[in-house]
Amino acid sequence: MGSEGNHGGGYAAAVAADPSSFISHFLRDRCVGGYAVVDGGLATELERHGADLNDPLWSAKCLIDSPHLIRKVHLDYLEAGASIIISASYQATIQGFEEKGISRDEAEALLRKSVEVACEARDIYNERFSKGSWDDNGDAENVGRRPILVAASVGSFGAYLADGSEYSGDYGETVNIETLKDFHRKRVQVLANSGADFIAFETIPNKLEAKAYAELLEEEEIDIPAWFSFNSKDGTNVVSGDCILECASIAESCSKVAAVGINCTAPRYIHRLILSLKKVTSKPIVVYPNRGETYDGIRKEWVKSTGVDEGDFVSYVEKWQEAGASLIGGCCRTTPNTIKAISKRLSNKSTQIN
Repeated sequence: MGSEGNHGGGYAAAVAADPSSFISHFLRDRCVGGYAVVDGGLATELERHGADLNDPLWSAKCLIDSPHLIRKVHLDYLEAGASIIISASYQATIQGFEEKGISRDEAEALLRKSVEVACEARDIYNERFSKGSWDDNGDAENVGRRPILVAASVGSFGAYLADGSEYSGDYGETVNIETLKDFHRKRVQVLANSGADFIAFETIPNKLEAKAYAELLEEEEIDIPAWFSFNSKDGTNVVSGDCILECASIAESCSKVAAVGINCTAPRYIHRLILSLKKVTSKPIVVYPNRGETYDGIRKEWVKSTGVDEGDFVSYVEKWQEAGASLIGGCCRTTPNTIKAISKRLSNKSTQIN
């Protein structure tokens, strides 16, 4: 774990005593202005750098054949101003690796590797900053020296299925809460001991999976914090049709959860969803929407005609912050340029306030 991930003294003691306070402490004690910038889309950036992700493992395929590309994308986001980078383990599951002929031990090593690569990127960034070494993407005035957290990503059961069900939440009648806990258990255990600062449960499509995660965190006595992030296609419910208020209440009641939010959702729905979340949670709210495009699960591609350009995306940021979001970034199809613009927008606002 990099130097910014090893929290010392009273800070560490406070977080250990109450994992749910981890993000609140981070925002209050270590972030100028009380906000943090989350990174952006991983897969499309990997493809831009030459990766072929036409595989059920999706971005996790690069853990096997091109981890250097993952490290490069993490660095791009750090140089753009992100304070939180999320590992390439969203679609990395032990079951998925085994189906590719990879042993269980090797699969667990790949999960750990996803976090190690992100931590390496953090270390490289910190070393570059201390030496004043920046590439063309760097903007020292914009990003500055800052604490950086590494989150271990956990994607939904639907992400493993790779059939688009992560965008519908429809797992069929044979999948119950025990099915989901058994599926996720070992991956969560491995990632909890990987050196990550916290676990990011992302793109949660239904209430059942949120309950499975909450129970798993308690049953396995996972000792690092987590955030729960849901996805919505109507601004009122998660994609399965379950009420966002009921889903967020599960996260609110879990002592291991340090933040609650929304990701991979159209920007136009985010403001309304933040206001809904505030009704049921006192925890920090994280939002990292996609570009507003629609994912075609059959063709496995994003339909561009429904999206917004980067300028429109960033224009929402202040409204989201004013509504109550304190962690803001991007998901699918957003880029380091998006994150750089978000960082600059929030930094300028913080300067004006101060």
